[in-house]
Amino acid sequence: MGKTHREGGKENIMSSSILKRQRSKKVALLEEFKKTPVVQVACQKTGISRATYYRWKKEDEVFSKEADAALEEGSLFVNDIAESQLLSAIKEQNMTAIIFWLKHHHKTYATKVEITAPIKQIEKLDPDQEKLVRKALELASLIPEEGKGTENG
Repeated sequence: MGKTHREGGKENIMSSSILKRQRSKKVALLEEFKKTPVVQVACQKTGISRATYYRWKKEDEVFSKEADAALEEGSLFVNDIAESQLLSAIKEQNMTAIIFWLKHHHKTYATKVEITAPIKQIEKLDPDQEKLVRKALELASLIPEEGKGTENG
C-alpha cells in the first residue's frame, strides 16, 4: 500500500485506465441487452461475469437505470420479432398461430371461465363467526373496539 502512495501519479493513470475499460465494458453490455435481453447470455457475449454485472448495478445507480432501460428496450425488440414471426405463421395458414392470435386478440375467442355453484345464504352467524367478523371490522377500524365507546369531545 505504501508504494501506491509514493507513486500517486501512476495510481491515477492506472485508475483512470481501469475506469475507461470498465465504462467500455458497461457500454458493450448495455448494447448487448438491447439485442439480447437475457442477463446470462449478454454477460457471456461481452465477457463479463454475472457477479460483476450485479455488483456494477448495485454500486452505480446510473448504470443500473441504463441497464434496466436497455433490458426493456431489448424485450420490446424481441416482442416485435416474435409478433412478426407469428404474423408470418398466420399468413402460412399455421392453425396453431391462428388460434393463438384469435384467443389473445379477439374477445369472442378468448378463454372464458364459468363458475356455477349453488348459492347458500346464511340467515344468522353463529357466535364464533360473529366474533370473527366483529374483530375483523375492529381491525379495519370500521367499528369501535368492543368496550371502547366513541369519544366525542
